Amino acid sequence: MINVFVLQNGRLNQVPIESRADLENVDPVWVDLTDPNDDERAWVKTIYGVILPGEDEVKDIEASARYYEAENGDLHLRTDFLLEEDDGPSRVVTVAFILARKMLFSVHTDDLPVFRLVRMRARSRPGSIADYMDVLLDLYATDAEYSADALEGIYQHLEEVSGLVLQKEFTDKDAADALNAIAREEDLNGRIRRNMMDTRRAVSFLMRGRLLNAEQFEEARQILRDIESLDGHTSFLFDKINFLMDATVGFININQNKIIKIFSVASVAFLPPTLIASIYGMNFKAFPELEWHYGYPFALGLMVASMITPVWVFLRRGWLK
Repeated sequence: MINVFVLQNGRLNQVPIESRADLENVDPVWVDLTDPNDDERAWVKTIYGVILPGEDEVKDIEASARYYEAENGDLHLRTDFLLEEDDGPSRVVTVAFILARKMLFSVHTDDLPVFRLVRMRARSRPGSIADYMDVLLDLYATDAEYSADALEGIYQHLEEVSGLVLQKEFTDKDAADALNAIAREEDLNGRIRRNMMDTRRAVSFLMRGRLLNAEQFEEARQILRDIESLDGHTSFLFDKINFLMDATVGFININQNKIIKIFSVASVAFLPPTLIASIYGMNFKAFPELEWHYGYPFALGLMVASMITPVWVFLRRGWLK
């Protein structure tokens, strides 16, 4: 799918593109391609002289492949954007940006919420965008805001996990639910941190390359400050996640110790009766109680008493609570 946007009074207006002729008749500031097919790639190459990178090229993580200037002067950037999905785990989608002929070209495999937010805001805020570089910086700034919203969601979910872990009765099912939730939030927090690190690298590259005017340079500095503040939140969340993980594992150990304690008490309680039964089960000829009329009930009573006594001692000392 190809989305083309023109700039009118500081607003991004989308132009419907259904054929190559439609693309030739517009003067876009931003050409956004979501999982483009061969025809759409050919249109961009023929009309604008821009060769779109393949999926393997986009995923290359080396700095030399993520930020470079092509022989024809086109500037290429690779930036990661966070994608949260309701029906699955979060993931990071790499977007290829190409700055050529005062136009921004973006190529990605999924429709990202950050891109939808930028398009919506540009339509409602006239004068916020002056050129293609403003579009790119707006994408980075919105990405930082989107990551901040995701961090707020992690805070909320971890509060729910805290209530689950610190409740009075913590069952094995609660422990399994808590571990699952903690692992999910830890994964999301790590992806946000990685995403912010990549955005910082991209913005720093634009600033070092002197590609921004004074106003855009100040906006880029503000984006870096926002990212710096998010780093502190991710570090705090990692500490909180580690605490909840340790607390959950600790409560699991306590529950297991309770079970082991029950077996230990049972073993201690049945050990004296077993000893008594073993003694009276010995087959010696000269056995003093062998002819005793009350020997059998006496042995049974002695075994019961020897079993009740340690249990009573454990209860008195509070070891069975």
